[in-house]
Amino acid sequence: MLLSWLFGRRVHRQRPDLHVQLYTRRGCHLCEDAWTTLDEARQCHGFTLETVDIDTSAELVAQYGTCVPVVTVNGKVRFRGTVNRVLLQRLLDARPAAG
Repeated sequence: MLLSWLFGRRVHRQRPDLHVQLYTRRGCHLCEDAWTTLDEARQCHGFTLETVDIDTSAELVAQYGTCVPVVTVNGKVRFRGTVNRVLLQRLLDARPAAG
């Protein structure tokens, strides 16, 4: 971290251990905003990012309804409605789980 401070750049921890899913639907402007935020973070941290259109599955529509976007990280719901950039950065900076 000292080197990043000296050179005015932040060294980003690579997180290939994280799989992020964005549950979305067409025409959702909040989903587009969430995608932009997540894609920017993915480019820096190297995690897997995929979208899931809930309208392709009756089960997903029943589960999420109009409450999109929903973001899961390794299967755990982390964000609903919006992606909080500060909390996302904390998640990305955390040490990977052992095991």
